[in-house]
Amino acid sequence: MIKAIIFDVGGVLLRTHDHGPRRRLEAEYGLADGEVERLVFNSEMAMKAQSGTISDEDQWQWLAEYLGLTGERLNAFREGFWAGDVLDDELVAYIRRLQPHYQTAILSNATDNPHYGLTRSMAGAFDLIVWSAEEEMMKPEKEIYHRTLARLGREPAEAVFVDDSRTNIVAAQEVGMHTIHYRAGMDVPAALAQLGVRPPDEDDEATRTEQAQ
Repeated sequence: MIKAIIFDVGGVLLRTHDHGPRRRLEAEYGLADGEVERLVFNSEMAMKAQSGTISDEDQWQWLAEYLGLTGERLNAFREGFWAGDVLDDELVAYIRRLQPHYQTAILSNATDNPHYGLTRSMAGAFDLIVWSAEEEMMKPEKEIYHRTLARLGREPAEAVFVDDSRTNIVAAQEVGMHTIHYRAGMDVPAALAQLGVRPPDEDDEATRTEQAQ
């Protein structure tokens, strides 16, 4: 029986709805399409930041030197980079509905200073939050999945992992977890329902309907 649902953040809970600000940054600094995402998420320094080898601030200072940014220009670059990202409030509200029937958690590759603002916007929605920088390891390393499960007190077969990365999904499957490979526009509640995961209020409503028939 599934007892825990674990979510990735970037690309699942927080998604880039408007790529315009990043494309404008690329035009301003003479970068190829997609280059700003590579620099912030997938460059060598980004990997070091997400694995806890360097700090988030170290990464941004490196980027400032790489692009010749100083002071306010760096701040403007950072603000522009995140400007098109939107938190899926409906999905977060659904996650809250899963409690207290299920444990909910985050497992995300992130620096030591995540942009997501979870303490404000998601307070109480998750029983556990695991950032890669704090663990000094990243998905798809198997150990970070095992650590997350151990802290939840769950066996792999008792957990579902939702992520937009195929590589991370395969690793979770190899650990023995149920998985949902998120794609743009996916109905996550419906996908979880196929695995038998429903908020307690839906179960109560289904019971009342059956009794009335």
